[in-house]
Amino acid sequence: MLHLITNAHVFAPEDLGIKHLLIGGGRLLAIDDRREALATPAAQEIDFDGKRVVPGLIDGHAHLTGGGGESGFSSRVPPVPLSVFTSAGVTAVVGVLGTDDTTRDTRSLVAQANGLREEGLGAWCHTGGYHIPPTTLTGSVRNDIVFVEPIIGVGEVALSDHRSSQPTLDELLRLASEAHVAGLITGKAGILHLHLGDGSRGLDLVRQALASSEIPARIFNPTHINRRSALFDESIDLASQGCTVDITAFPVAEEEDGYAAEDALIRYLESAAPNELITVSSDGGGCLPVFDEKGELTQMDIGKPNLLLLTIQSLLRRGVPLADVLPAFTSNVADILRLRDRGRIQVGNIADLVALDETHQITDVMAGGVWHVQDRLQQVSGQFE
Repeated sequence: MLHLITNAHVFAPEDLGIKHLLIGGGRLLAIDDRREALATPAAQEIDFDGKRVVPGLIDGHAHLTGGGGESGFSSRVPPVPLSVFTSAGVTAVVGVLGTDDTTRDTRSLVAQANGLREEGLGAWCHTGGYHIPPTTLTGSVRNDIVFVEPIIGVGEVALSDHRSSQPTLDELLRLASEAHVAGLITGKAGILHLHLGDGSRGLDLVRQALASSEIPARIFNPTHINRRSALFDESIDLASQGCTVDITAFPVAEEEDGYAAEDALIRYLESAAPNELITVSSDGGGCLPVFDEKGELTQMDIGKPNLLLLTIQSLLRRGVPLADVLPAFTSNVADILRLRDRGRIQVGNIADLVALDETHQITDVMAGGVWHVQDRLQQVSGQFE
């Protein structure tokens, strides 16, 4: 089906003003100032009457198969269904394994990513999990990335965390080199996605890796950088050296020594670090645990994909321009993940679009040229929802 969207205020993510969009075959076929240049009787036309249209959000870190498991088998979080992503404006996602890479594995993660693809979402995943040696599908990180299409990197490998396997510098370098070479062979992201815990060592291993090897800085991709203020400051320095660093949109209490996602993004954009090297992810489906000094779980929450949208809304209410907010949720994520036809509204790209009303609420979501949300109503749901 052809779709003609008229009178859309397009942020691509840069502000393009009022445009008309022709969509077919799941891709954006044309963008024009003139409706008559795109009009065709074959198209289903919808007038957005000035509503803002932005690229579909790309969530670079979510637990597709569910996270948790840190307080017994009953604490394993269930898989995240399709509409939880699309209703939040997320049209592409990358799945990871976390603490539990024992009862969950790369095979089930690939299967879940493929299932979401069949339902219309853009979905990929990393191989491995918190621990070294990594949980792989083929027995090798390099082979997983090269031969298994949805796998684009390795991670989230845990650093500075009591749940990690306490990796050495040599182990970290070996993993990074395997990911890098696999990326060269395939053109995939080939990144080492790194979970950062609350430990005082912070990013020390990554700094050592950059100083002692020839591996490009872009391969090292730390996440949860806003969980501690000192870790955030370290991450600013790493971004200045060429690493893409990732903020997590999880709740932060006032008494905690960390930054809410909106505060962290503002701080980053005000720093001297490159604006194109910052992303924001949700940790959707992941366990957000609190541990005591004995390493025992005392409290648990679950990451939610809609925290990306809530972060954007908070930033807009604080006066940050939409064109400045969007790259960390769209084009920057597409660049580090090498998703070359996503993250931007441009001719030839996958038609992943989100429409916002004047209060920054989602009214419509298109994923791969299909309306998943229209006039605030969910049109497509997962098979078991």
